[in-house]
Amino acid sequence: MAKHKGIYKQSGSDYYWIRYAGPDGKIVRESTKTTNFKEAQSKLEDQRRKIREGKDPEPIKKIPHYTFSQLSGEYSKCCEKQRSFSSKFYFIKQLTDTFGNIPLSRISVMMIEQFQSEQLNKGKKPATANRLLATLKHCIHKGYQWEMVTEETLKRVRQVKFLPENNKRLRYLSKDECRTLLDNCNAHLRAIVTFALNTGCRRGEILSLRWESVDLKHGFIRLDKTKNGERRDIPISDSLRAVLQGITRRLDIPYVFFESTTGKPYKDVKRSFSTACRKAGITDFHFHDLRHTFASHLVMAGVDITTVSKLLGHKSLTMTLRYSHLAPNHLQNAVNMLNITGEEKRTAYLLHSAVGN
Repeated sequence: MAKHKGIYKQSGSDYYWIRYAGPDGKIVRESTKTTNFKEAQSKLEDQRRKIREGKDPEPIKKIPHYTFSQLSGEYSKCCEKQRSFSSKFYFIKQLTDTFGNIPLSRISVMMIEQFQSEQLNKGKKPATANRLLATLKHCIHKGYQWEMVTEETLKRVRQVKFLPENNKRLRYLSKDECRTLLDNCNAHLRAIVTFALNTGCRRGEILSLRWESVDLKHGFIRLDKTKNGERRDIPISDSLRAVLQGITRRLDIPYVFFESTTGKPYKDVKRSFSTACRKAGITDFHFHDLRHTFASHLVMAGVDITTVSKLLGHKSLTMTLRYSHLAPNHLQNAVNMLNITGEEKRTAYLLHSAVGN
């Protein structure tokens, strides 16, 4: 018995069938190759839409029952050339550990939302949970393009909402804390942390830095591959110059910071950085906060927001304005630009008199 006009089941078949009028007016009957009523309904509507648009609908293809592990394997290959693959690889692995053996057709909204809750219960930040969800959504989207995922599964995954994030966190070190942190870094980490404190570069920009981008003669570092995709030039301070000149450069290795045993750039410094922070007695501080420290001290020294924004490589001032409250006497200086009591006439008179005398 049909549950919807144009959708029915044939005797002896578990699949839903659909019935619709083709472009020539003849009735077309075909199997949807699915036991899910909503998927069958979606396919019927899709075929009818194509006919209304004057298109000749193609026969419905049956999508094999792939597991998430099979899809994530293909997705990893697709992402290998991406600049942020190192962090994305971690997200893909975590998603595969959770959904690996589950058929893609069975992934539901509840399943994903439970995964989000588990991340928060483990102490993960909403931002981390959102990066995982973003990776999952993109993976499923690619799977749909590769005909590994049905449209119904894609729609379900898209229904899951991102968690609200608190992007107002601003943690930075005082000058004394910076010195204490550096004193507790081992040799290779000290150079990396010094670089971060003097440039505000992101971790990935630092660890992938090549000597060809460092111009000690003219005093700047040129970053061609940045997060926002735009080239950025960073001046080399005296402190940073001393550090760079003290690094032993090997002609067979293009990277500024590399592992002595492998000759390859560091993938991460999270463990050694955490150790240094613990020895220094610094808590609730991450490597990215070195970038906040760089920006905060510039603003507190009186550097204007536009210049700080340019040094950080922000596309707009919106992100940089989070540091504006650190500017010394910025509110007082702003109101002093006003003079609505008539004092400007007295000032002008005194200046004129002084010149005249």
